Amino acid sequence: MQSLLLLDDRLTARLRVAETPGFLRTVSILLAHSGDSWFWAAGLVATAWLEAGLWRWRSLVMLLGIAGTALVVMVIKILVRRRRPAGEWGWLYRSSDPHSFPSGHAARMMMLFAVCCLVGPPWLAGLLLVWAPLVSLSRVAMGVHYLSDVLGGMVLGLLMAAVVAAVL
Repeated sequence: MQSLLLLDDRLTARLRVAETPGFLRTVSILLAHSGDSWFWAAGLVATAWLEAGLWRWRSLVMLLGIAGTALVVMVIKILVRRRRPAGEWGWLYRSSDPHSFPSGHAARMMMLFAVCCLVGPPWLAGLLLVWAPLVSLSRVAMGVHYLSDVLGGMVLGLLMAAVVAAVL
């Protein structure tokens, strides 16, 4: 187990750009925030409020997925209690949630991708196929997660999408 944690530390350090000013850091910050739950919840609530029919249903399904995923992530974080990597960026994440495993952002984005594969639209599923891994890796790049946190979160997101599918 110790050798896996050392490998995780080494790979995480290679992906980190939080302390390196420049284009890659700026893009990583934007991607890291684009997976925030409030961002997705606000957009989906607005869509459910303004749209009818299929779009309202899609939005409500995705909101259900976000809520369920957040609950499961929170329970796992409380049980595992893995500290976030040391760093300065992401003080809001660090102060409101000091635990890193699993990544809620990675879980949420992969759940949204997989749910979009089920309920559509196909163009959004295609966009999320690229966006979800980028958001996940940006969390490592910005130093708020280890690589294993986002990999675990991505697997959890796919499992949560399966739960959403079963509920449907």
